[in-house]
Amino acid sequence: MDSLPAAKRRRQSKDGGEIEASTLQKLSPVVIFAHGAGAPSSSDWMLRWKTLLKEALHAADVVTFDYPCQKTGGVSLYPGHPLILAGKSMGSRVGCMVASMEDINVSAVVCLGYPLKGINGAVRDDTLLQLTVPTMFVQGSKDGLCPLEKLEATRKKMKAPNELHVIDGGDHSFKIAKKHLQGNGSTQHEAEDVAVQAIAAFISRSLEG
Repeated sequence: MDSLPAAKRRRQSKDGGEIEASTLQKLSPVVIFAHGAGAPSSSDWMLRWKTLLKEALHAADVVTFDYPCQKTGGVSLYPGHPLILAGKSMGSRVGCMVASMEDINVSAVVCLGYPLKGINGAVRDDTLLQLTVPTMFVQGSKDGLCPLEKLEATRKKMKAPNELHVIDGGDHSFKIAKKHLQGNGSTQHEAEDVAVQAIAAFISRSLEG
């Protein structure tokens, strides 16, 4: 199910927001957050989204790292907490690969700008089709690495329950042109806030289910 427009989602959050927050506060998930190919975990984008995810998900911790790395340090520190794998671009693809492994118990995956289209233009959907855990996609409507019509076709074939939130006018890193924002009477911060609240709602429902 695609996420609702911002105005409708804000109205809905007044009714369901307390339930979602209560579930997340009680379970306090641990998030392993992987960066993309273009910037390290210390980049401004990663640091901003680390804060957004930690606050919205009431996370016990959001653990970032730089490749190559085989450790998931936050997991051993928080036994009994649900494990959420989140990633930016390439990091989301890696997260999906890890979630498909049999020896790791993942509660959900969050894909921020999934790179569905390869360098040669081919659709790289094999990893997504292997998933069985709940998966949340957040995509910019102008992301050339993930045409929305191709993602929609892939989502219909996926075994895993999945949802999509589209950031209108956003590119691969969700950046929205000023002219587009002015035309919609919105801001970059508001667009990202709506996206992270959609993630929180999805994670809450997935953990309850």
